[in-house]
Amino acid sequence: MARSTRAPSLARLAPRDDDDNVRAVIETPKGSRTKLTFDETLEVFVATKVLPEGMSFPFDFGFIPSTVGGDGDPLDVLVLMDEPVPTGVVVPVRLIGVIEARQTERDGTTDVNDRLLAVATVSNLFRDVKKLSDMPEAVIDQIEHFFVSYNEQAGKHFEPVGRHGPVRARRILDEAMRRSRARRRSS
Repeated sequence: MARSTRAPSLARLAPRDDDDNVRAVIETPKGSRTKLTFDETLEVFVATKVLPEGMSFPFDFGFIPSTVGGDGDPLDVLVLMDEPVPTGVVVPVRLIGVIEARQTERDGTTDVNDRLLAVATVSNLFRDVKKLSDMPEAVIDQIEHFFVSYNEQAGKHFEPVGRHGPVRARRILDEAMRRSRARRRSS
């Protein structure tokens, strides 16, 4: 039987590369007001929301493939990098921390919806940032505020419950990779 030469879907890429960097798939570039989401079934990016005038994504935003977060979706990741990159680009990153959060939907259900924070391995501007505490606290405050406001615009409540460094971020990634493997085995 001939082997398929088709590349794997972005959603099924390994979450780490051969150098043990984490792979981040960018959905929404820094500065964009239009939220894009990868649709695993169609294997395309879909425009899902337009932010109000004056509000935009503070850094590139995307997901880590082959993971399942507490909300049932791939883990969210905010990527610090010198320049925004286009939608669909896979960026090798190192995790620097996590903003742990609970998100309450319009229907009242609440899920864990953490935001991993990472630095692109090719970044010059953020090359010395190895952990969350290397960033000015005001920047982390503003990132949290963005996610609170972003969810408020959608009629949801985003409640940050903790900030942690790379060790906790890697633990969350490992748990999400296990959930993804278990989901694949059961389907």
